[in-house]
Amino acid sequence: MKFRLQATDPGSAARAGIIETGHGVIETPIFMPVGTLGTVKAVHQRELRDDIGAQIILGNTYHLYLRPGTGLLEQTGGLHGFIGWDRPILTDSGGFQVYSLADNRKITEEGVRFKSHIDGSYHFFSPEGVMDIQRSIGADIAMAFDECTDWPVDYDYARQAMERTHRWLDRCIARWNETRPRYGHDQSLFPIVQGSTFPDLRKQSAEYIASRNADGNAIGGLSVGEPAEEMYAMTELVCNILPPDKPRYLMGVGTPANILESIALGVDMFDCVMPTRNARNGMLFTTQGIINIKNAKWKTDFTPLDPEGITFVDTEYSKAYLRHLFQTNEILGKQIASIHNLGFYLWLVRQARRHIIEGDFVTWKNQMMPKITRRL
Repeated sequence: MKFRLQATDPGSAARAGIIETGHGVIETPIFMPVGTLGTVKAVHQRELRDDIGAQIILGNTYHLYLRPGTGLLEQTGGLHGFIGWDRPILTDSGGFQVYSLADNRKITEEGVRFKSHIDGSYHFFSPEGVMDIQRSIGADIAMAFDECTDWPVDYDYARQAMERTHRWLDRCIARWNETRPRYGHDQSLFPIVQGSTFPDLRKQSAEYIASRNADGNAIGGLSVGEPAEEMYAMTELVCNILPPDKPRYLMGVGTPANILESIALGVDMFDCVMPTRNARNGMLFTTQGIINIKNAKWKTDFTPLDPEGITFVDTEYSKAYLRHLFQTNEILGKQIASIHNLGFYLWLVRQARRHIIEGDFVTWKNQMMPKITRRL
């Protein structure tokens, strides 16, 4: 994997760059649709590629390990072949999913023993095992196995989890270096900065991760309930330490406003389930604000989904029609809303990229923030 900066914004830490992978180029800043189980929910791969313009999507080690299993994926040339996707894929290591299984897992120095949410069977993830699974999945970018803490969290536990994450990272790197990609394309490993919202821990973790000289670096353990101001403070602190010649990935973030603010702090890559999850519940993100399409006010509104008339789907559907689909519980409504929201997120980061290159990102961001955060 190669990364090169193309432009930096004069009024902020925002950057525009290019990531080159074995499955194609990624233009940053970038938003990555989440396809946990090998599918971005309610969205066809053709729509992801042609309508939305997704350059990279996510898979999840925990979920793909349980179903369909690495044996089946290996028979099809990895996740790319299994799902028919010829662009880059990033896989989360499963650390966040293990975190979310607080009542059904036990963390030790060796790894994590957990109970499957599907059938209650017991499994064990070690740093080495998670590297092997991601080799089998064939992701272009794989994440190191980490321990993501809750928020709020006790300082001593946050420190212990961070230090364990660093020890696990060393084991991940050792295993990664003694194995090879399975399917003829290069794979890159990204470490993850932890430390909750404690500045000294975040600084220590960022310095340790930076010292490992990986192809790129991730910031984890944020967007787990902490105030946005603390998330931004930790992100800024970490971005000031991580090497500028490597891509920076803020995991699990977030709202359109979160993304713009974090781009201004120097983040290059984002993912979040929000655009698709909220879409399935009738929430639309638009260039002029947030719409709850289930509200009666849209019943006779025959204007396009985006107030500015920007179309993110292949047909210019009206608000009234989409509301009707939700009222009648038609699956098409969830599909249209999901494509619209993902299209908006990808449009937003493309616009950010354009304004970074043109040198007026901060002015544009300040104009956009009141629009995209208001309720319509």
